[in-house]
Amino acid sequence: MNINSYIEESISSKKKILENKTITATIQKISDIIIEAYEQGKKVLLAGNGGSAADAQHIACELVSKFHFDRAALSAFALTTNTSVLTAIANDYGYEHVFSRQIQANGQSGDVFIALSTSGNSKNILKALDEAKLKGMITVGLSGEKCGLMDEKCDYLIKIPSSCTPVIQESHIMIGHIICALVEKEIFGDEN
Repeated sequence: MNINSYIEESISSKKKILENKTITATIQKISDIIIEAYEQGKKVLLAGNGGSAADAQHIACELVSKFHFDRAALSAFALTTNTSVLTAIANDYGYEHVFSRQIQANGQSGDVFIALSTSGNSKNILKALDEAKLKGMITVGLSGEKCGLMDEKCDYLIKIPSSCTPVIQESHIMIGHIICALVEKEIFGDEN
């Protein structure tokens, strides 16, 4: 792949997202659900592996710190950041439990769990979605076009129209940014 073809593939995927009314409506619905959760004093938990872990942390940071303007913090936690907890759970229970165990400890009914997986088949993400359902949480998935087993476990799922992992991850962070902007504007109003 050369530079131009990579950029063209990235643009093509984003154009498909823009033109897909189901995806754009789902982005709005997820934003509305997060707004409602925050209005009820709930929180957002996020998880992913590798680049998706970084995306989970990025989105959580935008919610807690700020996105476009100074405002009060919003409660969001990436379940990928506490290495002591991650390694203890992985050692004692197995890596497939690193997120579900944290949801068991910290998730509450009405909280929102956002699962990021380009394949949709990561065992630890699937177990986390199951645990989130048991806790009465709202489950959101971001995956690639071949979303694997996530499809049946998410209340809301956005499948990026690509099978290229980097393009999927770029689109996940774009959608995360859109959600952060919509949530911030609705809860706090415009910057001015």
